[in-house]
Amino acid sequence: MPEERQCRKAIRSARVIVAKIGASSLSNPSSSLDLEKVRALSEEVARLRKRGIGIILVSSGAIRAGRATMTMKVKNSEIAGLQALAAVGQVVLMEAYRGIMAELGFTVAQILLTWDDFRNKRRLRNLMNTINGLISLGVIPIINENDTIAVDEIKFGDNDTLSALVAKYMQADLLIILSDIGGLYSGDPSEEGSRLMTGVKSITPEIERLVSQRHGGFGGMATKLKAAKIATEAGIPMVIANSATENVVGRIINGENIGTIFLPRDQNE
Repeated sequence: MPEERQCRKAIRSARVIVAKIGASSLSNPSSSLDLEKVRALSEEVARLRKRGIGIILVSSGAIRAGRATMTMKVKNSEIAGLQALAAVGQVVLMEAYRGIMAELGFTVAQILLTWDDFRNKRRLRNLMNTINGLISLGVIPIINENDTIAVDEIKFGDNDTLSALVAKYMQADLLIILSDIGGLYSGDPSEEGSRLMTGVKSITPEIERLVSQRHGGFGGMATKLKAAKIATEAGIPMVIANSATENVVGRIINGENIGTIFLPRDQNE
């Protein structure tokens, strides 16, 4: 698809990028925080900053980090318990980023958000000013949902949506969503004959049905499609890719044909 090739070529000049990484991409098979995976991601981020690219990281993983730290048993339905795990785990997660990034010569900043921060114009303006200020200082903003205080009315429910909103209001040049799946497939990725869709020009009803039927689940492809709608309607391309791919972020920015790219909507339409 010529439009796909043109878009991938254009993102080589991206100057501000939002990258979201899921909890599964930062943890080991026992669901504990995997410091080697955190290091690999941090090294990619550091390389981008050294190229003068501003990168905003949206990172999941706090609840998993908290669960691995605490011996208490918490069921997924126990909101208060999950919020406690998030409070404990957020410290563990940020300490991992802080220590590794410090070794690489960079400082990180933590920002925790809820829907209210985007609904209130004054808070939103202050948020954007803060992020811009951090980037100008060479600091790497690391954003997560504020699970410790969020209730249903102010929860995002997933960091895919959060990352798309950050990209939209920061007027980013690119949104990258890293996951344990290689992108959007024509069917169940585990089934023979299912192929990777390398480019999506527009999110059609057929694609929505495909995702509904084949890619369900909390934090799954449905939320990534929602994020793609937010980003592309704001004129921002979005790429879904597998975080296990070596140097995945750098290769995406260099225009390589990795994952699925959702083409931005023409803002003149």
